[in-house]
Amino acid sequence: MRDKNIVWLYLYLLACFLDLYFIIDNLESYRIYSKPLIMISLGVYFWQISKNIAGTLIRKMILGAIVFSWLGDVLLIFPAFFLYGLGAFLVAHLCYIISFKISQQKPFEIGNVNFIKLFLYNLPICILAAYVYFLIQFNLGSLKIPVITYMLVLVAMVTISRERFNKTNPSSFWQVFLGALFFLVSDGILAINMFYQSFPESGVLVMGTYTIAQLLIIMGIRAHYIR
Repeated sequence: MRDKNIVWLYLYLLACFLDLYFIIDNLESYRIYSKPLIMISLGVYFWQISKNIAGTLIRKMILGAIVFSWLGDVLLIFPAFFLYGLGAFLVAHLCYIISFKISQQKPFEIGNVNFIKLFLYNLPICILAAYVYFLIQFNLGSLKIPVITYMLVLVAMVTISRERFNKTNPSSFWQVFLGALFFLVSDGILAINMFYQSFPESGVLVMGTYTIAQLLIIMGIRAHYIR
């Protein structure tokens, strides 16, 4: 086997398919075994392939995002811990924001910024998030402030991923950007199902888009530092 670390990706895919199977067959109690394994396997994969950048901020931030995503996954298994799970994913997104910012050429160079273009590029992302909030706002209750805060951080994560265009190689940009978009879609479906109108396909759609998002982001970051 050319890359022995690929076994962790196979384990990741296996955990994803198992979790989806348990959702489809209404075996929710078994997800306590499959769901935590998803980010553990992806985390070990990234840990192994990123040893050449050990000690760097980007590696620490990506590993931090993986750890807090894992924590969020575990907490969200239990409905009573929803707010804590939301907080864990908020920290994960902050880690991703830092990672996306520093995994580009001259990340802190301001240069000539065309604010009109910047606004138009980010507008579709903001409209999608605003539409989801419009649907769910009346049912948030005491969760309104935490949800708004989370949505703002999530939108920032997606817009920062878009900012990497022409500031990294195309493979890294598109994988990270699409991964961030899938994350936005996944959380949007989750929010609509919880706070607007539940529907039976939501579980599969949420986890399907979520697992694609995490994999694309990790592979996109990998493509940035492996030439």
